[in-house]
Formats: sequence, C-alpha cells, structure tokens
Amino acid sequence: MPEGGVKKAAYDLIKRFPGLRLLVRRCLRVLRGAVYRLNTWNVTPDPKTVLFCSYHGKSCSCSPRAIYDYMLASPAYREYRFLWVAEPSVEQSLAAAPRTRAVPFGGSAFQRAMAGAGYWVFNSTLPEHISPRRGQTYLQCWHGTPLKRLGYDIREEGNAMNSRAEIRRKYRLEGEKVDYFLSPSPFASACFRSAWQLERWGRGDAILELGYPRNDRLANATPEECQAMRRKLGIPPGKRVVLYAPTFRDDQHVSGTGYAYRPAADFAALREKLGEDYVILFRAHYLVATACDFTAWSGFVLDVSGVEEINDLYLAADLLITDYSSTMFDYAVLRRPILFYMYDLEQYRDRVRGFYFDLDELPGPILRSEDELAPAIRGTEHFVWDHDWEAFRQRFAPLDDGQAARRVTEAVMGKGKEK
Repeated sequence: MPEGGVKKAAYDLIKRFPGLRLLVRRCLRVLRGAVYRLNTWNVTPDPKTVLFCSYHGKSCSCSPRAIYDYMLASPAYREYRFLWVAEPSVEQSLAAAPRTRAVPFGGSAFQRAMAGAGYWVFNSTLPEHISPRRGQTYLQCWHGTPLKRLGYDIREEGNAMNSRAEIRRKYRLEGEKVDYFLSPSPFASACFRSAWQLERWGRGDAILELGYPRNDRLANATPEECQAMRRKLGIPPGKRVVLYAPTFRDDQHVSGTGYAYRPAADFAALREKLGEDYVILFRAHYLVATACDFTAWSGFVLDVSGVEEINDLYLAADLLITDYSSTMFDYAVLRRPILFYMYDLEQYRDRVRGFYFDLDELPGPILRSEDELAPAIRGTEHFVWDHDWEAFRQRFAPLDDGQAARRVTEAVMGKGKEK
C-alpha cells in the first residue's frame, strides 16, 4: 500500500476507535519524550537565545514575527541570537537576517534548538512531549482573540479528530507549561484563563494583557503601505478589494489529508453581480489542507492562502468577509467594514464549537445565504465607522496601539539585560 494510503487507513482507524486513538497518542508521547531527553541531556539553555515558532513552522509570522522584528532592530538586544522553527518553503523570509538560524519542525536539530534556547515564543501549542526546563521561559502568544470556545470551555462533541476529553487533556498539558500567556484585552484574558484552566494549574498570574504585537503593523499602517501591498499582490488600480477569510470546520476532516473546506460562495454569481469593480482575495485557514481551484474566476478571485503574512492582505483589503474567525478582531484595528457570512450558524454554534458571546453583539450584518452577499458587499461602499464599531474595537482590541511588541518584549525578556 502506498505511504499515503497507509496514513489514510491509520487515520480512519483511530477516528473510529477513540480508545485506540488515546492509547496510540499516549505511547507516542512517552516514546517521543524519551527520545527528546536522550537527544538533549547535555544541552544547556542559553539566556540570550530566543526560539520562535508560528503555526508549527508553517510560517514566520504572527506575534512571534513581530517580537522577533522588534528585537532584531533594537540595540538593546544586539547580543541575542534567534532561532526560527520553519519549514524549508518559508525560510526565505529569513534570508540574510543577522543572528538568525532556521531549523525544521521535529527531528534532532529541532530538539536541540528547543533545549538550547532560553526563551520560547510560540503562537500555537508546544509538542506534548516537550516542556520547559530550569532556565527556560515559555511565552504563549496564541493566534487570535476567541469567538469560538476553546479547550475546557467546549461543550460539544463536534470535533472529527478529538473527543472533548482529549481536547481538555491537550489544553491541560499546555496550561501547565506556560510562564506567560499573551492577551490583547480583558475579554480575551478571561477566555484564556477559563479555556486553559490556568488557575487550576498554578498559572493564574501568567496572563500578560499587553496587546497583540502582530497588530502593531496595522495600527501604524499608512495609505502608502496599503497601496504598496496592492501592487505586490498584483491588484489593478481602482479595484475594490474584498478579503474572504473563513475559518476551518472541526467536523470536516479528511483522513490522511487534514481539515477540509470548500468556499460557500458562488463566485460566478458574485462576478456577475459585482462586475469588474471588485477583486476577491480568498484566504484559507492554516489548518485547511484542501486546495481550491479558482481558474474559472481568474482575475476576479485570487487564492492568497499561500501569502505568509495575513497583515499584507488586511492592508490591501477594503472589506473583510469572515464567519467565526478571529480575523474580525484584528481587522477592526484598521476601522474598515466587516461582513459576517455565517451560512452554517446553527450547526457550528450548537454542534461544533459554541461561542463566547452572543452574536447579536456583532456590529455588522450577519449574512445567512449567498443571495445576501453581493448586496451587502455593495452596501459597504459608503461605510462609516460609527460608535457601535468603535465599541467593538475597544472591547476586543483596546491595546493594539502599535506598541505591543515593545511592551511584551520588555515584560518577558527585560530591556536587554540578563535577569
């Protein structure tokens, strides 16, 4: 059987038998933990080495990238060295960067890099078999303000690959490890404390409520930078740009491939109704493995899922369409219109995840059908950022003022001095 067929068969088996899945995962965690200890027993953490990881090495972006860029540019940290966990396909963004080395996720080089760094800066969970040692500090940046319930707060059994009990175990393992947990708002702080049960694991004081460094660029953006991003993406002048960025569905998993998603929009109908005035940028969630073919709508729909830094897309877009994604909170920093396309609201809310707040609190329209899309998009052409939208931004992104990277770095690493 081909390698891909073996992988698919294995996934199908563990999806059908949760007990077997739990046993396999426990055995792998024990085995991988033993290998990690064996490979790193003689490695001592360096207090001036910082290891960064975004989305398990799939990009060099998000808040870890913003903190890295700040440290690299600051004279206060000129004696620090930097490691990036990065797949070969994304290493080019680090080309020629001083004091910086890339290592692939997993394997002995990754293990020794983890063991040798005094600081870990991640935006997703650590491998379950690796925990910080004495002399190491772990900063969990996470990757967004949650609308969808996380960890211990999930009430439904709608995940294709993990039961609710398995999800809670994963969050417990992570919650016990963190030294600092970054938050952009009081709302997010409460969600993170609850989802990871931080007080329960003795990490009640881990929350750093300082804003998201990744949004510094949005807060500081100029019209010139926005236009430059449009040119970089090849968008013709005069077009109105729509960014369509849906999240993944926990209950849609293809064995041997990953989470799948097919855009729930009729692009042919949208093209007919919107004409030549618009361009749609489609951005798949980083967990979604399914490729989409947009050749039939060439020039109208651009697949930008491979663009490493989503901030480039935010800056280029006049309008965001999303569903349950945290992109809504980040994009609000730009004070531009957002449409909420929630065609599967009941399924997602009641059977998959559930939400942290009532959707009636959203300041923009909730769209339930394809027929509503084109008129709603047209309706944003005269958008005004009013009191309701500003209240939304103040609730969910009050600290995203362009200085978060500095605040976070100084809080965790000090001002370039050894602690």
